[in-house]
Formats: sequence, structure tokens, C-alpha cells
Amino acid sequence: MQIRASHSDLLCLLGLLLCFCSIVEVRGSIHEYSNEAFIPRFNSFFFHGGSEGLYASKVHRVDTEDKPLSGKSFIRFDSITFRRTKEATNKQNEMQTSTGLVEAIIVEVKDRDMIGGSYLNSDAICCTPLLANDGSCKVGEVIIRQNPNNPGWPKRIQTSFEGKSEEAKMVLETVEINSTGMYYLYFMFCDPELKGTLISGRTVWRNPEGYLPGKMAPLMTFYGLMSLAYLVLGLLWFLRFVQYWKDIIQLHYHITAVIGLGMCEMAFWYFEYANFNATGSRPMGITLWAVTFSAVKKTVSRLLLLVVSMGYGVVRPTLGGIISRVFLLGVVYFVASEALELVEHLGNINDFSGKARLFLVLPVALLDACFILWIFSSLSKTLEKLQIRRSMAKLELYRKFTNSLAVSVLLSVAWIGYELYFNSSDPLSELWRRAWIIPAFWTLLAYLLLVVICILWAPSHNPTRYSYTEETGDDLDEEGISLTGSAVKVGGDLTTKLERKERKGSIGSDHVLGLGVDLEEDKRE
Repeated sequence: MQIRASHSDLLCLLGLLLCFCSIVEVRGSIHEYSNEAFIPRFNSFFFHGGSEGLYASKVHRVDTEDKPLSGKSFIRFDSITFRRTKEATNKQNEMQTSTGLVEAIIVEVKDRDMIGGSYLNSDAICCTPLLANDGSCKVGEVIIRQNPNNPGWPKRIQTSFEGKSEEAKMVLETVEINSTGMYYLYFMFCDPELKGTLISGRTVWRNPEGYLPGKMAPLMTFYGLMSLAYLVLGLLWFLRFVQYWKDIIQLHYHITAVIGLGMCEMAFWYFEYANFNATGSRPMGITLWAVTFSAVKKTVSRLLLLVVSMGYGVVRPTLGGIISRVFLLGVVYFVASEALELVEHLGNINDFSGKARLFLVLPVALLDACFILWIFSSLSKTLEKLQIRRSMAKLELYRKFTNSLAVSVLLSVAWIGYELYFNSSDPLSELWRRAWIIPAFWTLLAYLLLVVICILWAPSHNPTRYSYTEETGDDLDEEGISLTGSAVKVGGDLTTKLERKERKGSIGSDHVLGLGVDLEEDKRE
């Protein structure tokens, strides 16, 4: 079978992709910096150290030996080192205790206006002698206005270079989070002589329930529930499969494969998130398997919708020459989807470039559009065939399937509009607690479509109501017959021929009488 061959080729491609990958750790809520440079802005230099949604700590007590981190939310600075250039070092006096200041600033996004001199009617970020005259700030430091409702915030942690030292190490410090919000971390300095300074080390971000960022934490529970949902669907499908195993058609095996892939995908994502939540890092092995199963499942699901829409197993026994185009579209979609998923899920949570994402999203969106157009075009031709053959049971089946697919497309378009509005109206991720709904919707919609297919094409004792039979198969591969306008006459002739073919096994006198009526009608015309 050609479709089986295409599946084996896809699995071979998947195997080659996984073989070259070794098990290494990709950092998530543990943000690592390796000789990163500072970027100039106005009269300051800054480096973005990370941004995550954090929930407030649930407990405010001294650590216990058994559960030192239980219920606490914090940002911890581990082995942060600043290295300045040799030219900047040689200019300093060895006897001075402070020859350069670098500040780590933690700010909640709603307090972002408290950083810089905006409240002083100035665009400066660092304090200048003119602004320091009224005692609002200190020269050489970042201007910060304290939040009266949350004393001590935004948080400032200072580290100084000593004498002619080329390196300055930040003291190990843990900042506890007592207010739920989206937090940004910046490393900044104001001294122009520190230009070229590099930062190394890492920061650890943790929520009360684990290391998962706040916007991702609900997804772990969601994937757990979806794993159970796929398990229930798989169990019901298996019982039905076993009950009518003698009447199974080829299409049922493809539906079973999609259910199995969905179970594996949800299970891998759940365990990947659970591991991430427990350790703060993402082993590439688990993440790669989860991403790959997700890409394979998306590809196979779309191919299933396409071949069902083409009438495979219902109005045609094989796909014929179209199989090569179907397989090519599937392979291209898998590669594009895999690339997008890998870049989105490997690496730090906040380091994904908008331009890079746009570059990878566009091919996937275009391929999805190709699938939709091809699916509905094939559905139209399949419905046309069934209407010509007057296969009412199959026609009703495909009408229900078409209606379900049309509803899902309308929901998808509406959700894409909402997603665009959500992203454009929330550039700073202030609505991070609702962000998990965006990917969850697509997973849920795919599951509901699969449920619809399972209901419509469920195994039964009467598979001929939706399976291909020789009596109705006539190899109409051109699929271009029109039922309107000038083609009505052609459609009527084809209907007459098909009716003759279906009556071939009936009583001889009736058959001859039918031909006589047809001949008389032809003569009248």
C-alpha cells in the first residue's frame, strides 16, 4: 500500500533526525550568560538578563532542611562575573576601592516608568550632575524612583570593580518575590569607561510550585488532562476496534495511528514540563522527542483530513498518482513544523527573536493554508461524486464531516484574529497569566476534530455504509464534473449510466424495460 510506504519513509526521516542529537541540557528558568555584551541606550549601557511571570511566595519562613524551596518564589544570582577591558583597567588607580559600578535592577513591568528620569522630565536613564543638584539621584547610578506601595522596589543590587581588578564578582544573593507580576532583570552601568564590559554567570528563577515560568505552569496541568483525554478516546476506540475487527477498513488503521501519536505527544509534553518544573532545565533528549512527536502528529493529522476529504476508502480504493504530491506536502510540512517547534522550545524562555519566529511561522502558515484549500477542494469533488451516484448514506456522512470542518476553520480564523490582537495589545506580556490559553486552544481543537472523525467513521457491523465498494467505484479520477449550468445534461447522462450499472444484476425483463425507456428518451431528444 502506497500510504504505508509513505509512513515508513517519514519514520526513516524522523530516525535520522533523532540520531545526531545527544542528550544535553537546555536552560529554561536557569538563565545562563556567557560573555554577553552590554548595549548602549541613551546615557547608559544595559544587558537584558531575563523576564518571566512570577507568582508571589506562599510562605515567608526560614528554610527547612527537607523542603528548603517549598512555596517560595525568588530570583537567585549565581556566580555572576563582570569583566572589563584591559584599556579600562589600566586607566584606574590601584588605591581606589571603587573604580566602576555595575547595577542589577529587578523591576515589575507595571513599575517600568520608575526606571529613568521620566518623572524628572528627562530622557536620561543614568543620573547626571544637573539632575543630582536637587538630590533626586546620585551621579553614576541608574535613576530609580521607589514604589510607595511596595518599599524597596524596584530592586537595585550594586557590584563594584576594585582598583585595577579586571573582574568584579557579584555576591551570591536571593531576591524573594512577594508580589505576583511579570518581572524584568537588567544589568546596567553608567560609566562610559566600562564600555566593552562582558557578563558571565547565571540567574535562577523559581515560582512557588517549581521552576516553570508562570505563563507555562498551567500547561503542565493541561497536558496531563489531555493525556487522560487521549487515553479515554484510545480505550473507547480500541474496544470498538476489537468488537468489529472483521469489518475493519484501511482508514481505521490511520485513525488508530493518529490517536496513538496524540497519546504519546501529550505524555511527552507532560513529562517534559514536569521535569522542567522540578529541575529548572530542559534535557534536549526529552524536549526533542516531545517536539518531534508534536510535529509528526500535526503532519499525520492533516494528512488524515486530506485523504478522508479525497474519499479514500469511500469513493476511491487508492489515491493513485496523487499520493506523491500528498507525501511531498506532508514531508515539507513536517520539516517546517519541526524547525518552528525546536526554535520555540529549545533555549531560554525569553530569548526568542521576533524576526526569527516570523521567518519560521510564515512557511507553516502558508502550508496550513495549502492544506485547507486542498481539503475543501477535495471535499467538494467527493460530495459531487456521491451526489452523482446517489449514495445517500455516504453523502450524509460527508456533509456532517464538511460541516464539522467548516466550523473548525471558522473557529481557527476567529482565534487567529484574537491571537493577533492579544500579542499586539500586550507587547510586555502583562497578561502572561492568560498566555497559556493560546497554544491550549489549538491542541483542544485538534482533539475535538479527531473525536468527530472517530464518531463518523467508527467501526461497525455494516462498513459498506462508508467504505468503497465495487458497485460504486468507477475510477472517476478527473474529479472535475460540474453539476450546474451547461453541465447538467452531462451529469444526467452519467447518472443514467451509473443506474444501469447498479441494475446489472437485477431481473432481465426489468433491465430490458429500463433500456427501452432510456432509448425512447434518447429518441425524443
